[in-house]
Amino acid sequence: MRILLIEDEPEMAGALCAALGRHDILVDHVTRLAEARAALAEAVHDAVLLDRRLPDGDGLALLAGLRAAAGSPAGSGGVPVIVLTARGELVDRVAGLDAGADDYLAKPFAVEELLARLRAVLRRRGDRAARTVRIGRLTFDQEHREASIDGVPLDLPRRELLVLETLIRRAGRTEMRAALEEAVYGFDDEVQSNALDAHVSRLRRRIAAADVEIHGIRGVGYLLRGAP
Repeated sequence: MRILLIEDEPEMAGALCAALGRHDILVDHVTRLAEARAALAEAVHDAVLLDRRLPDGDGLALLAGLRAAAGSPAGSGGVPVIVLTARGELVDRVAGLDAGADDYLAKPFAVEELLARLRAVLRRRGDRAARTVRIGRLTFDQEHREASIDGVPLDLPRRELLVLETLIRRAGRTEMRAALEEAVYGFDDEVQSNALDAHVSRLRRRIAAADVEIHGIRGVGYLLRGAP
């Protein structure tokens, strides 16, 4: 899972990045609306965590633009957005939801509640309708981001989990290398030329007993499918 965090308070942003990282979530962090627009244009994110009080304006201005671009009614199109703000009054919550927020969380909040709300907004996305994917003996719970073989959980490092999560969403179809790298590495990550291949190689070994294979297509990308 890759999310965009738009938060200008250094302590809050640092704490959230660390906490979400411990749950194997890739976080791109920006502090301004202009940076957020550039980030959204550059990469695909599963969700956005949006502060309202930003140095260059109200976060709701970004939200309104997202919903207008999606060509859909508030809260039902485009990337899911959870507004995180100290503005917890009823009128502010209503304004956020009317602007197109999928959820609204007042500071301070527990990380466990934020994670639960993330799972909830992602469940409401049409492309997440199939919450559990089974290929061969491998099962992947998309809601809780857990993999298992014959019911035995797999303890995957974060990068390998991100690789599996991305490939299994497109099982049976080729995932372009650039798109896979985008899903696995954040804007600030330094990526070695063979790093992705190393993660894929280790993941292959971990799921070797699951009757699943990851097929590499030279110069193109990777494809996950059931073993013939």
